[in-house]
Amino acid sequence: MRNESTPSRKSPDFNPRTFLSTIGKGREIVSFEKKNRIFSQGDSTDGLFFIQEGEVQLSVVSEAGKEATIGILRSGDFFGEGSLAGQFVRMSSAVALTNCVLLHVRKKAMMLAMSREPKLSAIFVKYLLKRNIRYQDDLVDQLFNSSEKRLARVLLLMAQFGKEGVSEMSVPRLSQETLAEMVGTTRSRVSFFMNRFRKLGFINYDVGDNLRVHSSLLNIVLHDDDGPNLSSKTKGLNAPTRKGVEPPSELGLPPDKDRAKRPRLAALPDA
Repeated sequence: MRNESTPSRKSPDFNPRTFLSTIGKGREIVSFEKKNRIFSQGDSTDGLFFIQEGEVQLSVVSEAGKEATIGILRSGDFFGEGSLAGQFVRMSSAVALTNCVLLHVRKKAMMLAMSREPKLSAIFVKYLLKRNIRYQDDLVDQLFNSSEKRLARVLLLMAQFGKEGVSEMSVPRLSQETLAEMVGTTRSRVSFFMNRFRKLGFINYDVGDNLRVHSSLLNIVLHDDDGPNLSSKTKGLNAPTRKGVEPPSELGLPPDKDRAKRPRLAALPDA
C-alpha cells in the first residue's frame, strides 16, 4: 500500500498592483471631489493613502499662519505614510486638486502586508527613495538656482517631462499664489515669469482649467545665467525683449544674478 500525500495547493502569486487597487481587510476605496480636504495638519493618523486617480496637493502651515505647498502628487503616489514611522498626527494637509479616487490602507494592514510580501515592500521603499531624492533636488534647487529656473523646474516636474515621450503635457492650472509657495518666491515674480514663458511659447494657460507645458521650457533650466538673452538663442522663437525690463525684486534676498551658481542640470528626475 502506497502512502500518497496530497500536494498542497499553491497560493496565487501576490500582485502589489492588485493589492493597491482593490478593497480588502484594512483597505477601502474613497473618493474626493475637486478642492475637498482629505485630511488636515494636526489630525490623528490612521494609515496612508495611495492615489489611484487624480492629483493631490500637500501643504503645511506655520504657527504664524504662513502656508507653503510642499508637493503635488498624482496617480501612483503614496502620501500620509507618517504613521508607519510612528507619527501620531498629520504633519501636513492634503487637498484634492482634481476629482480623486484613493485607496486608504490602515497602518496595521500595510505593515502586515509588507512583512509578508517582499514585492510590496520593494515598491514602497523604491517610491520613498525616489521621493527623498526629489526632496534633495528641491533643496539644491532652492539654494543654487534663480527663481525663474525654479519655476520652470516645478512646471516641468508637474508635467512629468520626459516620462511620456511627448513634447507637450497638460496639467491642472494652479494659482500664482500656489506656484509662488512651491517656488519660494513672490506672486509678482511668478506672474512676470509666467507671462514671459507664455510669450516665448513655453506654456499656454488659455485652455480653461489646464496649463499646457512644452518640453522647450527645459531651455530655461539649462540656460547659463551669464550667457546671452535666452530669447535670442531659442530656435524658432523670436519674441522681442525690452532691454532693461527686470522681474520684481524679492525683499531681503539678493538679485538672481548674484545667487550662488551650480553646474548645469543635465536632466530632470522622474516626478
